[in-house]
Amino acid sequence: MQRWRGLEDIPEDWGRSVVTIGSYDGVHRGHQLIIRHAVDRARELGVPAVVVTFDPHPSEVVRPGSHPPLLAPHHRRAELMADLGVDAVLILPFTKEFSKLSPADFVVKVLVDRLRAKAVVEGPNFRFGHKAAGTVDFLVEQGKVYDFEVEVVDLFVTGEAGGGEPFSSTLTRRLVAEGDVAGAAEILGRPHRVEGVVVRGAQRGREMGFPTANVETLPHTAIPADGVYAGWLHAQGEAMPAAISVGTNPQFEGTERTVEAYAIDRVDLELYGLHVAVDFVAFVRGQARFETLDALLVQMAEDVDRCREITGADAPRA
Repeated sequence: MQRWRGLEDIPEDWGRSVVTIGSYDGVHRGHQLIIRHAVDRARELGVPAVVVTFDPHPSEVVRPGSHPPLLAPHHRRAELMADLGVDAVLILPFTKEFSKLSPADFVVKVLVDRLRAKAVVEGPNFRFGHKAAGTVDFLVEQGKVYDFEVEVVDLFVTGEAGGGEPFSSTLTRRLVAEGDVAGAAEILGRPHRVEGVVVRGAQRGREMGFPTANVETLPHTAIPADGVYAGWLHAQGEAMPAAISVGTNPQFEGTERTVEAYAIDRVDLELYGLHVAVDFVAFVRGQARFETLDALLVQMAEDVDRCREITGADAPRA
């Protein structure tokens, strides 16, 4: 799959394509409906399927300080889109200047001149251009002028997550923030993942017999609520069942919020400096402070046993 950052990265000889545009944070099951439809249409027309997305999130430019927690960084979204059959991902740097582009200019500069869209696939509530003035109806009219089709896919999906609310990135972020990682996984179609580099911490876990990977998460990452979780630690191509702690470590008067993962029954790992991923499968318990260190150790052993039980299934794909 080709990955482009900015319009100038698109090959000059790029032919016609089927395009879908959106933030697609999380590439959840609703997003997957649209992207799969775009891929299927591209195959029917014999042209590539292209996803157009933005960095940073448009809200951060339009309303500074409002950047939402991200469910997946761009490289992870690209991997997930590649799995769906997407041929190219275009990441457009979202600047103040770009935010002022009118819907008509966006169509010409992005869809017509550079991507040579033969079809555009979107959800019914798609908006684009300056002040989100561009609508699907406007896009349909532009398609008649510039010779591209517009196909609307209903991304409406519901389940048990969020009490039956329609699946969305907003709902997923809320569930993650509440610690309902099982609900988030229903929407995403896979466990919620946090990534980052392993850094040196206080090494108390190692001293207590539970060496953890202290993950320095990527900026704006959606991190689950404080507590203990069962999940998986992905490192060096291996998926290991893990007990994961999120919080400030109140037992030792901690103040900095951290994500630490203990690869169950693995004390031989040297992960410092490596980029790793942590998948959250199930909430085990909330963060707590114990009367004694011995009480904490007893609880940690119970947590690990519980996490071992929960992750008894086959490991997910890295």
